[in-house]
Amino acid sequence: MCRTLAAFPNTCLERAKEFKTRLGIFLHKSDLGSNTGSIGKFEWSSKHGKEKNFSEDVLGWRESFDLLLSSKNGVAAFHAFLKTEFSEENLEFWLACEEFKKIRSATKLASRAHRIFEEFICSEAPKEVNIDHETRELTRMNLQAATATCFDTAQGKTRTLMEKDSYPRFLKSPAYRDLAAQASAASAPLSSCSLAEPSHT
Repeated sequence: MCRTLAAFPNTCLERAKEFKTRLGIFLHKSDLGSNTGSIGKFEWSSKHGKEKNFSEDVLGWRESFDLLLSSKNGVAAFHAFLKTEFSEENLEFWLACEEFKKIRSATKLASRAHRIFEEFICSEAPKEVNIDHETRELTRMNLQAATATCFDTAQGKTRTLMEKDSYPRFLKSPAYRDLAAQASAASAPLSSCSLAEPSHT
């Protein structure tokens, strides 16, 4: 244990725990745990690893949309934000497409393609995404011989919509700005502190 942490037990570790708790509250508002769909596996876990890496993860979300999407915590936080805007279907569709591309069985590929189409693409789908008629029809035709790329056009347009529209608002949201401020404050002292939990706790 470093001297800084020993001398000030309520600074480094407590600040790190505080912003982790803040993210937990932020994500809890989205009721991610009750969602059994494609987003479920991206639930935030408090056992993220080193606190320094966690704060860097949070701060990295504002660097680029790609960094946000590559972070499980970022995806979960962004999903929580989108739920407040009633547009979470865009991210859920994007994630479903990412998982879809990993399928290797032709039979499973065709079956999953139709489920995704029925859930997100077809007119009056339960989670219909905002795409133009031409893209919807192109995707419908692609399903006649489903391949790993049959949703690429629709996925790309949905991603662009999120990046240009929802992502900037996410970065300006009070929840993220507060979280980023705490991460910034925590990252400096954490760099010189040992964050191993005491063995007796």
